[in-house]
Amino acid sequence: MTIVRHFCTARTTTKTPCSSVMFYSASLKSEVRKLNLVHLLIWLLVAAQVTVSHLNLVSHDTVSMPYQWEYPYLLSVLPLLCSSLSLPKNNISYLVLSMISAGLFSVAPLIYGGMEMFPVAQQLYRHGKAYRFIFGFSAVTVMYLIMVAAIQVHAWQLYYMKKLLDSWFNTTQEKKKK
Repeated sequence: MTIVRHFCTARTTTKTPCSSVMFYSASLKSEVRKLNLVHLLIWLLVAAQVTVSHLNLVSHDTVSMPYQWEYPYLLSVLPLLCSSLSLPKNNISYLVLSMISAGLFSVAPLIYGGMEMFPVAQQLYRHGKAYRFIFGFSAVTVMYLIMVAAIQVHAWQLYYMKKLLDSWFNTTQEKKKK
């Protein structure tokens, strides 16, 4: 909070009023929080499928075995935690760590998953045959829908975190000048 107060006394180079700078940072934080919640929901869906299938809580006809990309995607909870820890006190280190690990643990498994499931999706499209199911729906279709949502969420997360990082960095630079 002291950084924000200090920044309010020193105007930016574009002569932006203090209230709009604070609102900009607060609105970015709000967007990141919303996206973190959606990311958590997607993560819980993937974790539920992995848990249910490995503990044999239901038959494999109802919930199929997970694809290989789902296991490293479970590590995407780490950038989610770093992002959440960075927001209360404007911690730049946690935000940077979150952005880097989001690429490694969130986006990379999704790219791999798209390639891993492509032959299965191609077979479903060409021959109409599906061998894995999630509650009666083709597993590849369900997982591609989850992947599309996840890619969008992670892209927006990275976009807003970069904007937030720039905002915090400018605030820090202004503080160092004084």
